[in-house]
Amino acid sequence: MTKVSLKKISDTKSKAQAIVLFAHESDKSWTVPGADKSQATQLKSLADDGIEFSDLKKGLVLRMHEYKGFANTAIVAVPKASIEDIRSAAAAAYQLMAANKFSHFALDFDSLAKATKKSDEAAEAVTEGVLLSAYSFDDHKEKPKKKSFAVSQVDLVSSKAPTAAVSNAVKEGIALSESVNFTRWLGDQPGNKMTPPLLAKAAQDEAKGIAKLKVTVWDKARIKKEKMGGLYGVNLGGGPDCRFIIMEYKGAAASKKPVCFVGKGLTFDCGGISIKPSKGMEEMKYDMQGGATVIGTMLAIARLKLKVNAIAFVPSTENMPGPFANKPGDILTARNGKTVEVDNTDAEGRLILMDALAYASEKKPAVIFDAATLTGAVIVALGNSYTGVFTRNNKLMGKIQKAADTTGEWVWSMPINDHHVADMKGTYADLSNISSFAGAGSSTAAAFLEQFVDKDIPWAHFDIAGTAWNVGNRINYCPKKGASGSMVRTFVELAKNYS
Repeated sequence: MTKVSLKKISDTKSKAQAIVLFAHESDKSWTVPGADKSQATQLKSLADDGIEFSDLKKGLVLRMHEYKGFANTAIVAVPKASIEDIRSAAAAAYQLMAANKFSHFALDFDSLAKATKKSDEAAEAVTEGVLLSAYSFDDHKEKPKKKSFAVSQVDLVSSKAPTAAVSNAVKEGIALSESVNFTRWLGDQPGNKMTPPLLAKAAQDEAKGIAKLKVTVWDKARIKKEKMGGLYGVNLGGGPDCRFIIMEYKGAAASKKPVCFVGKGLTFDCGGISIKPSKGMEEMKYDMQGGATVIGTMLAIARLKLKVNAIAFVPSTENMPGPFANKPGDILTARNGKTVEVDNTDAEGRLILMDALAYASEKKPAVIFDAATLTGAVIVALGNSYTGVFTRNNKLMGKIQKAADTTGEWVWSMPINDHHVADMKGTYADLSNISSFAGAGSSTAAAFLEQFVDKDIPWAHFDIAGTAWNVGNRINYCPKKGASGSMVRTFVELAKNYS
């Protein structure tokens, strides 16, 4: 496990095996504090060769001679000195040090602070870049486990003592990174190791000892009693029994309305009777990443001790083609009484979410955010770069965009209107679970979900089907393959807005 600490440079000099300096575009001379003549010559040679900062976005590194007593010194470019650039630069530094098998290295905060006036935000971003890069999933390799090499200690060093703001920022970066990495770990587990009961237990175990955070789990009998016909109905296809996970954090007065998060917890999805093609079906273990996202969000909110009330709801099941599985044409009744024709059993995510959204609405929250790997259509529209956000509330969308800009995660506002609702009307029931029209699959899915949220409650749906896993080709602090932990940081930032 990698640890990040704040230290004065004099306290780490004899222990760290290397140091990383940061250079940035605003420093046209490419100078680094304390560089000697030889080092300055190396920097100048880059500029003379016509190398621009735009060429260094993927972490091109210049190795240097000794710097302030460190025999191994490297420079990582921070192209525009944005917070996301800083996070990516720290990730590049971590990966370089790990490749060189350095178990303990230092990051020079003085050279980083020179690139930005927001030293506390920079400290948080560096911490996240390091710790998110340190994540690897090796749980099921042969014994003794052949784990990937991981740096054990990273010191963020400065010539002077850190301010309280910087110290707090590092702590926040650690808490967020731990929660994102736990979200990744949940998703990377195979379907036989992360069933609905095991997902519930993992949430309970991780929440133990965290103040003001309570986890309640409903079993299949309770789910049936609570009239959650969608969740119960999808679970009839077989596999382990379903669970409904409730995570509640009380960080504010009881009179204050909570922020509600809902996450799709489909631990494996073969499509049911409307079975999926076999190619790529192994990736359907990631169909629970919406649930994992809101679990990670709640852990982070509690670890950060935010002054907010928050509740997360995770409906969890498998979608299998057993003898009692939903058949195309079957009709299910949601918790709020609306009936739904199951015209395609592979459109099951919205069936389990409808019950959770209806239940969340009963809590009369300040806002509801839901996250789900809901549609392939959003991948066609946005690829693996942007998370699609669906809401008719322009003011709420503004808050979401601001939060995403702060965290460095990319979101894109997607359309939802009454035409999409009309496309989801049923023939023999109130609604159908698939659209009567061939296009706009992600918008019609969102329009379906909207029918289970009280109209006076601000609500936004995040379709993370494109960004929940396999985004390492876009973001260097995410694994090349596997779960990304997308939207945890943005959800936490949104929660802050309601504190």
